[in-house]
Amino acid sequence: MSAIDALSALAHEARMDIFRLLVRAGCTGLPAGAISEKLGTRQNTTSTNLAILTRAGLIAARRDGRSVIYTADFEGLRGLVGFLMKDCCSGADIDVEPLLAAIR
Repeated sequence: MSAIDALSALAHEARMDIFRLLVRAGCTGLPAGAISEKLGTRQNTTSTNLAILTRAGLIAARRDGRSVIYTADFEGLRGLVGFLMKDCCSGADIDVEPLLAAIR
């Protein structure tokens, strides 16, 4: 995952809404149709946004019978937050290691 790809994916309002919804859904996740329904978006637009979030390493998909269930990729999110903390705080008088440990 590239931090630029992840941040770019989240910079779009509809994708941020999808990501928030999947974080709230937890490990159970949601099928694409339910995501579209809950957010009031067209299914083809939702599918495009899901693909972008997946390529950015922020969500994951798994098969459940004929359905594809999407979940937030918490490891990808941890990686992004960790990168931002290390990159943005480098050279500052902040010890980021305890903060990084808290998100692991």
